[in-house]
Amino acid sequence: METDLPLRKIIHVDMDAFYASVEELDDPELKGKPVAVGGSEKRGVVSAANYEARKYGVRSAMSGYLAKKNCPQIIFVKPRFSRYKEISKQIRSIFFEYTDLVEPLSLDEAYLDVTVNKKGNPSATLIAKEIRQRILEEVGLAASAGISINKFIAKVASDINKPNGQKTVNPEEVLQFLENLEIRKFYGVGKVTAQKMYKLGIFTGKDLKTKSLDFLKEHFGKSGGHYYQVVRGIHTSEVKPHRTPKSVGAERTFSENLSSEVFMLERLEHIATELERRLNTSKIAGKTVTLKIKYSDFTLNTRSKTLPYYISDKGLILETAKELLYQEELQNSVRLLGISLANLNTEKKKVAPQEETVSVQLKFDF
Repeated sequence: METDLPLRKIIHVDMDAFYASVEELDDPELKGKPVAVGGSEKRGVVSAANYEARKYGVRSAMSGYLAKKNCPQIIFVKPRFSRYKEISKQIRSIFFEYTDLVEPLSLDEAYLDVTVNKKGNPSATLIAKEIRQRILEEVGLAASAGISINKFIAKVASDINKPNGQKTVNPEEVLQFLENLEIRKFYGVGKVTAQKMYKLGIFTGKDLKTKSLDFLKEHFGKSGGHYYQVVRGIHTSEVKPHRTPKSVGAERTFSENLSSEVFMLERLEHIATELERRLNTSKIAGKTVTLKIKYSDFTLNTRSKTLPYYISDKGLILETAKELLYQEELQNSVRLLGISLANLNTEKKKVAPQEETVSVQLKFDF
């Protein structure tokens, strides 16, 4: 089936080691030293690490204890999210000078659709370069960028020349770029999925492309249809300035591991209170309650229950969370508890994308 897909000019801007870079910006004495935001040598989890720390294998979500073990000279800095939000707002103000089609993914990254832009510049590559230069000069931080015909490829491309670089995948280069790409570098393919693909003989985009739609659906469910399309350069998701959250949650990491369910119930009540506040602020309700449990050995367990009606009330959330807590026997002492609500009343039914083989002429001035 031949079809004309919308060819857009999409930029994905990703700040380099954002949290840690902000700390270095505010405290120049940290520059050149391994820095971890969050965690400590005794407790906590690393939220972010600068590139000096990453050389020692320090990564986000790593325990502070392990980070210290890998890098004895590491400097732990307490996170300052109000400051990160302030800097993020400055960066986004630069984005909006080029286009109103800005879709933030987090404080440190966003998609921009510059197909039609406020500067009248036909080159998305030059726009990305100009934006990165302005962020460096006006904010003092380095950013990387990926530029291509859709969000998926732009996101993948932004990692290619990190840090402080950019990569453009022109329309005529898309298919070869995806075929040569290691499967673990496909956005959305995590460690578990990558290992599963390796066992199926899928190591690159080219390998993935040889698999039929039925084969991919059989082994990866709904995600199989997604993989079938993106490896062919097909990703029709538009840049949406107002992203609708898919879930709302709250969690707490404890200073001491909890082994008593009595203490856990007390903590869950505080978490449910915070979750209720966030739901009411956003005027959101949901049906699926998920309890997140992280044990002292860092293994993670999640338990979910979907109700027949929408809830946002602390009492109902806590009641369901308690039920999930008692659903299975605890495997160990607990260092973190979290509650999230999904299947929200903000979600709209999505129309499934076409899954036929698509051939498209990729010609576009970038």
